[in-house]
Amino acid sequence: MTSELAVITPDWPAPAQVRAGCTTRQGGVSASMWASLNLGSHVQDNEADVQENRRRLADWSGLPPDRFYWLNQVHGTAVACVPVEGVPEADAGVTGQAGQVCTVLTADCLPVLFCDLAGSRVAAVHAGWRGLCGGVLEQTVAALGRPPEQLLAWLGPAIGPEAFEVGGEVREAFVQADAQAASAFRASPAHSGHYLADLYRLARQRLRSLGLTQIYGGEYCTVSDPTRFFSYRRDGITGRMASVIWIESGSES
Repeated sequence: MTSELAVITPDWPAPAQVRAGCTTRQGGVSASMWASLNLGSHVQDNEADVQENRRRLADWSGLPPDRFYWLNQVHGTAVACVPVEGVPEADAGVTGQAGQVCTVLTADCLPVLFCDLAGSRVAAVHAGWRGLCGGVLEQTVAALGRPPEQLLAWLGPAIGPEAFEVGGEVREAFVQADAQAASAFRASPAHSGHYLADLYRLARQRLRSLGLTQIYGGEYCTVSDPTRFFSYRRDGITGRMASVIWIESGSES
């Protein structure tokens, strides 16, 4: 069963004790528009199917399901310290404890995974445009408690720059926060007053401004790859992928 899971493993020089991955839509039991590895419990899918999919993800990780910390994501900037009771309203999770899995769900928004060079701190972030603009990456880096030059970041599957059309107000919000963001937008060829936004570039700009230089990933487009990825922009009612990261062994803090 678990061999069917198609999980993307970050291509980054993380310490050996840091384990991470981003699921695709392949390898689960959900049907119809949620086919097949939907991990979101809030998207009208059959709850028993979601729980079976989450069990398969846990089997893949080698950890029990209760080590995965799911968030109530609200496109904000709050960071939860894992382990945490219940389902916190937050868009990022951070931990320094081994065997505790920081988890975020996406289907076009940008998942960002972090670890430090020592492999003693990790984090997972859900960065839609609102959270990215509002500072969720900055809040997560602060919560990690490590100098930025000691951090690695990996940008997982998200809506690509040829598919992410936004209104002028989105561009204005980013540019007001940081003038260099203007380079991540270009006029939409289809709709006057709209722009194509490069979410990956916007994230890299924010991270580099913080002092991070080791930034990896960012080569996907969820909208244009329906075989591998769920996409809310493309399909409306659809499933969610999970990006996960944890410390398997080694130093803790």
